[in-house]
Amino acid sequence: MRRLNVFFLFVDMARGQQKIQSQQKNAKKQAEQKKKQGHDQKAAAKAALIYTCTVCRTQMPDPKTFKQHFESKHPKTPLPPELADVQA
Repeated sequence: MRRLNVFFLFVDMARGQQKIQSQQKNAKKQAEQKKKQGHDQKAAAKAALIYTCTVCRTQMPDPKTFKQHFESKHPKTPLPPELADVQA
């Protein structure tokens, strides 16, 4: 009877070591995946939107798109001075 209890004790200890090793392996794998994933695309896209329409507050990435937006969405509103020299 006592011998049987000792056997279960060793099994629990061995499983504890396997658990620790498994956790370390998983942590390493997660770190590699995170490193491989790179930067956040949403944050990069949001940073690229630097022009904001003064009428509707829509954000655009470049002045050409901004001018096209302004001419199509707000035709009665006078063009802002920063868009006067932009070629659409």
